[in-house]
Amino acid sequence: METIIIATNNKGKVKDFEALFNPMGFQIKSLKDFPGIEEVEETRTTFEENAILKAEYLANELNIPVIADDSGLIVDALEGRPGVYSARYAGLHKSDEDNLQKVLNELQGVFPGKRTARFYCALALAVPGKQTITVNGTVEGYIANEKKGTNGFGYDPIFFLPELDKTMAELSTEEKSGLSHRGNAIKALMNVIDKEGKEFFLRGSR
Repeated sequence: METIIIATNNKGKVKDFEALFNPMGFQIKSLKDFPGIEEVEETRTTFEENAILKAEYLANELNIPVIADDSGLIVDALEGRPGVYSARYAGLHKSDEDNLQKVLNELQGVFPGKRTARFYCALALAVPGKQTITVNGTVEGYIANEKKGTNGFGYDPIFFLPELDKTMAELSTEEKSGLSHRGNAIKALMNVIDKEGKEFFLRGSR
């Protein structure tokens, strides 16, 4: 069975990709399966660049296909922040709660109609000897005035979806996977894979 590495330590992300690739005959592994490989620091200025950086580094190190993602929250009233710094917006060693509260504090006094935002996910698929493929997915919403819901992480409790009248953290796991930015990016990647075929993952192997 051919192997594809997902450049993450996040178990939830790994499950998403297993559902995509296992039926195609690929085994999915994550960074947890390679304790000697350090996670690549996200030093670029765009989601795509960070995803490509991580995917290509690991593909070259391990000589097998690698998928990496970079995702975050974009708030229009904050000129696109926190953006690529979403995971460390309140500081390198701060928590998800600290990041979330910083966004709420910065939006104090901003009217609901001006609190538009989106989650963005960029995926990069790097195969040794082949040109790296990138896709993306988004979901549009608003930043709520307060937290609601417990089924989520990061900024989910304050990301409000008006068409459902719920925050992302109030959705079931099935609902979230069906409309999330990462789910939409995976759908885009599936379309690319359908066009390229399984052979794409094998031609670049050495």
